[in-house]
Amino acid sequence: MQIDVLEMEETKAKLLIYDADPFLVNTLRRTLISDIPKMAIEEVDFHLGPIGTSDDGRVADGSSPLFDEIIAHRLGLIPIPTDLKIFKFRSECDHPPEESCPLCTLTYVLHKVGPCTVYSGDMEPINGAEYKPKDELIPIVELSEGQAVYITANAVLGTGKEHSKWQVTSGVGYKYYPMVYLDDSNCSDCKKCIEVCPKEVFEEIDGKVVVKNPENCSLCNACVEECPDAVRVESDPTKFLFRFETDGSLSAEETLKYALEHLAERFEALRENVSDLK
Repeated sequence: MQIDVLEMEETKAKLLIYDADPFLVNTLRRTLISDIPKMAIEEVDFHLGPIGTSDDGRVADGSSPLFDEIIAHRLGLIPIPTDLKIFKFRSECDHPPEESCPLCTLTYVLHKVGPCTVYSGDMEPINGAEYKPKDELIPIVELSEGQAVYITANAVLGTGKEHSKWQVTSGVGYKYYPMVYLDDSNCSDCKKCIEVCPKEVFEEIDGKVVVKNPENCSLCNACVEECPDAVRVESDPTKFLFRFETDGSLSAEETLKYALEHLAERFEALRENVSDLK
């Protein structure tokens, strides 16, 4: 299996995979969805009773329009910056599982007094400013006059196979590499293929129809149905266009590198186990 990087941005990537079988490409897809570790909030403590603010001396009740469970759920889905070179699973730490340390736990404090809207950017990390949520405009709850929240939350490492809040990627998918052929001898330049194509594969240049963006083809065959004598669409079963996005907790490059290293380790472990059977 060979991989060429066609696009690599901070939170999304587009790859060209060739000399591969579908099961290998699907294995990469499943690994990106389920096996990449990231930090996510797992434990949330709510302070009840009077809550004040040092800014203007206001005091409000520790309550909000939402149940605590809903707020906790929303906090769990906020992408938390993750450094896989530093953090490890709690089960891998030397201390008991119910305890925590800076190597396995990130702690956040959320303190707001209404009226206001509480956003992810209001979460203050105890471990360092670099762990502030990158997307600071995710709404959590709207507080009215006399309402407040004072929350302490712990984020730990997990994977998507445990819960979706630990899923780094989204929009993970692939398709066979499309091959679009246009027979000039049978093309009347009627431009109907341009009109029916939803992906703008065809374009008119100097009065002639040409295949401009073959990689955009979704293999829907609308152009073939409209112009069966002039257009032919095929796919290469050993070549794939692969795309994925991340939620920002990890960059697309970090996510891809971890997935490939993880797959290499799993395949090596499988090879050793099979060798032991002989």
